[in-house]
Amino acid sequence: MPHQHSHSHHQHSHNSHTNSHHGHDRAPSNYNRAFIIGLALNGGFVIAEFMFGLLAHSVSLIADAGHNLSDVLGLIISWVAILLSRRQPSSRYTYGWRKSSVLATFLNAIFLLVVTGGIIWEAIQRLLQPDGMVEGGVIIIVAAIGIAINTGTALLFASGRKGDMNIRAVFLHMAADALVSLGVVLSGFAIIFTKWFWLDPAFSLVISALIIFSTWELLKDSFNLAIDGVPNDIDERVVRAYLSECQGVTQIHDLHIWNMSAVDTALTAHLVIPSGYYDDKFLVQVSQDLQNRFGIQHTTLQIESGDPDHPCVLVNNCRKEE
Repeated sequence: MPHQHSHSHHQHSHNSHTNSHHGHDRAPSNYNRAFIIGLALNGGFVIAEFMFGLLAHSVSLIADAGHNLSDVLGLIISWVAILLSRRQPSSRYTYGWRKSSVLATFLNAIFLLVVTGGIIWEAIQRLLQPDGMVEGGVIIIVAAIGIAINTGTALLFASGRKGDMNIRAVFLHMAADALVSLGVVLSGFAIIFTKWFWLDPAFSLVISALIIFSTWELLKDSFNLAIDGVPNDIDERVVRAYLSECQGVTQIHDLHIWNMSAVDTALTAHLVIPSGYYDDKFLVQVSQDLQNRFGIQHTTLQIESGDPDHPCVLVNNCRKEE
């Protein structure tokens, strides 16, 4: 029997911008505006905060400026990835550039960890060799402005943080930076009342640890998608069990589930149906069930009769049904 293929209808998530190819869609224009506003606010604030950090002898402000700089670069990376991910598929890039959103998220996480490492190094140096007076009042005012800017920028991207991992990376970046600024404000008050200038670098260390903790999960998730792992919200065993229970199916092999982008999930599988009992209705029904139950938008099924004289060469290549 010749192999049959079924391609599910590509139904894209309505709350995502990365899989939209229409420049007039509402979501992309909103996010373009969000990126422009976010870049302008954070870019200007980085320069101001770094200068005030030098004037106030505050490693917290300088560290916060460095972290804000990572957000600016992260915004640029994410914005470029979104624009690339909207490119139409071509004969060379049959998936388009959708995967660029996953790579951007991975780069964001790595960059944030690297910058945080620099913050920790500078804070340790300040603890070992205190650097004169620290101006608590300046710290409080500048960091408070930072809280407002970072919180406002995070809110610009809040609506898309659940549907798109790339936007979630931006949202977490901004939310983490608002947390850093809050810690800096608290250290400013503590320094004014206690004159313990070592609190400035100490606060930097505490909040750096919080940033690392929050970023680590993002790094793991994006790495999993970059190597085409099964998305965290899908249990491969449950999907395998569902396909095995479909009418007429006696075996399933070469099952793959992966993310084509930060929002698009794909599945391929070989189903053995000895009786040959299948038709387009069967293929459409399975594709719809996978979409509705597991959020898998792109399904490709290969139907085989199980002829022992012509076995599938991929039967033993992947994990079999347990």
